[in-house]
Amino acid sequence: MPEYPDIVVYLEALEKRIAGRTLERVQIASPFLLRTAAPPISSVNGKKVRELRRLGKRICIGLEDDLWLVLHLMIAGRLHWKDGSAKPSKRDVAAFFFDNGTLTLTEAGTQKRASLHVVSGEAGLRELNPSGLEIFEADAAAFIAAVQSENHTLKRALTNPRLLSGIGNAYSDEILFAAQLSPVKLTQKLTDDELQRLYLATRETLTEWVARLRDEAGEKFPEGVTAFRKEMAVHGKYKEPCPRCGAKIQRIRYASNETNYCPTCQTGGKLLADRALSRILRDDWPRTAEELG
Repeated sequence: MPEYPDIVVYLEALEKRIAGRTLERVQIASPFLLRTAAPPISSVNGKKVRELRRLGKRICIGLEDDLWLVLHLMIAGRLHWKDGSAKPSKRDVAAFFFDNGTLTLTEAGTQKRASLHVVSGEAGLRELNPSGLEIFEADAAAFIAAVQSENHTLKRALTNPRLLSGIGNAYSDEILFAAQLSPVKLTQKLTDDELQRLYLATRETLTEWVARLRDEAGEKFPEGVTAFRKEMAVHGKYKEPCPRCGAKIQRIRYASNETNYCPTCQTGGKLLADRALSRILRDDWPRTAEELG
């Protein structure tokens, strides 16, 4: 699922291409994509783009007459850009035809989870906003208050869109590795030092990855958006050596989610794979991708 760094870089690329341009029409191929009926999708035809905005893991395109297109890519949705006039391909679930090029949306796999909403004004946006704390608009005290407002495992607290904005499965693994914290430690059991480490690691990890993805894309549209990158320390690195200590990276699988961690750096040498862990996860970890917001 594209997370904060991916969405920021998508938005920067879109800003260069569609800000101030006219959206001539929208073509939707998948009956599962459009989740609203009013305002109708036809109402955006011929409107200029006035603003681009991130809403958690959603991409918001603001148009004339205070209309908004709100895209949530979920796990398999990806955006693509073609300059000039272009015909949609069979794999495109939607195409947005601008006066200077075409933005298309693809979604791999059979589970069609990506969504498009057409809403009116700030009130419409608020209805879609899970209202998690914006990391870079908050100081340490506000971050700590959000994390400890409910007693969750750290993995769940980081990925809960009602607590923190824009973090999902991949970057939560990287944040916890950077902070040297166990993914199953409960938030209300954290020491002051651990909370400070978590705050700094969250900001530093997201900043680092925005810079990495920005450099990778350059002036091109970001086509290589993925949750698995060779430069990551632990995410997707099961049984590979930890870049810090050399121990083999381990993982926990539960429902449709998994977490990756270093047992030496994060859990005091303990492998998190016993039945007691399953009881913890049963109530605290999300069972579906939709719960990751």
